[in-house]
Amino acid sequence: MDIIWLILAVFFSEIIGTLTGFGSSTMLLPLALLLIDFHSALVIVAIVHIAGNISRFLLFRKDLNIRLLKQFGLPSVIFGVLGAYLVTLVPLPLVQASLGAVLLLYVFVSWHMPRFKLRMTPRNCVIGGASSGFMAGMLGTGGALKGAFLHAFRLKTGEYMATIAAIALIVDMTRLPVYFAGDFLSPALYSTIPALIAVALVSALLGRSVIRHISQHAFRQGVLIAVGLISLKFLWDGIHSLL
Repeated sequence: MDIIWLILAVFFSEIIGTLTGFGSSTMLLPLALLLIDFHSALVIVAIVHIAGNISRFLLFRKDLNIRLLKQFGLPSVIFGVLGAYLVTLVPLPLVQASLGAVLLLYVFVSWHMPRFKLRMTPRNCVIGGASSGFMAGMLGTGGALKGAFLHAFRLKTGEYMATIAAIALIVDMTRLPVYFAGDFLSPALYSTIPALIAVALVSALLGRSVIRHISQHAFRQGVLIAVGLISLKFLWDGIHSLL
């Protein structure tokens, strides 16, 4: 029965992840933790995230920003692997609370200052890539932080979707071997992987059919709202665990 709930969680998380632009992991991880242990959830979320992002990247690949992929993606990979290695050493509640506070501040500034943007400089790309990659490796989800940075760069919808999917793919494929080397995945869950991948691919395609009808302004507002909700969850979970 837990497997059925896990499949449903993947289905809805992938659709929502496609609509917000930063993938399923931010939604899927807390749902998966209701059903399986944290280490297994990290592996499952990474695998599903790879499948969904392959689909999203293929759909939007013509709009890929190569320069941003290099400047943002390389730090993401390096710090993603570092975060994966440190997953058992750093207090996760402290990281969650800090991430939630930073994201909430960004949403507040962006909502009340609609013209706010970050210049797409190498420094800003490195900071965004390193921080989001580290969170992906350690918490299993860096999509909201990555989405916040790319949103602040004022990318067009297709460019945003293609680039964020490509960066996430690279980060996930480098952190996943670290998880497998540490025997994170429960043996009982290996047989569920093909079904979860299939569901992720189908639901990402469904999400794409919806996003075609969303305006640029509505898309940006949707990303901000999604980042805000996730930041509140991170902040609450982190503080609640620390108290």
